[in-house]
Amino acid sequence: MRRLGLLFVVSAPSGAGKSTLLAALRKEFPELTYSVSATTRAPRPGEVDGRDYHFLSEEAFLRLRDTGHFAEWARVHGNFYGTPMRPVIDLLSSGKDVLFDIDVAGADQLRQVFEEGTYVFILPPSRAELARRLGGRGTESPETLAKRLKNAAGEISQAGRFDFWVVNDDLDRATDHLRAVYLAARARPRLFPGLVEELLAQFD
Repeated sequence: MRRLGLLFVVSAPSGAGKSTLLAALRKEFPELTYSVSATTRAPRPGEVDGRDYHFLSEEAFLRLRDTGHFAEWARVHGNFYGTPMRPVIDLLSSGKDVLFDIDVAGADQLRQVFEEGTYVFILPPSRAELARRLGGRGTESPETLAKRLKNAAGEISQAGRFDFWVVNDDLDRATDHLRAVYLAARARPRLFPGLVEELLAQFD
């Protein structure tokens, strides 16, 4: 039985708990593969080219960007980051599910290339709880916290563009909901090309 891979894209405002939820999902489903991004920043200690990132010069990155090499790209804190398109297509064609942990803008770019992916948005239960989480370390100035909450509001306003919402009010419940979305998405008929025809042929 041939099965195509699932593109599983998860976005959230900072402080919503996305990283914790995705860590739990990947622990349960280790076959869920992260795409390896390209970046122009320097490698950090212990990082390996091709495993953690594809490390490129800015000139090489921009040349690839201009030839349509990246499914999505962005400039963050002066460095470029992007997702090479070909490896993602190859993984999906071979039946591997590919996970994207990405911001709203990146998800929008991916949607233009991979319309049939599954797009999930993690929501905080309330503004007050989000502010508590963002300020939990006690290192944020009131001005910085206000800016992060404003940015969060802008991202939450885009939640309607996503296929599924998971409200992270209780970690165990939110983990269950994210698992349910992933398992349901894996059962979509378009991931099983020719399956019904193969079965019907057995009835002839």
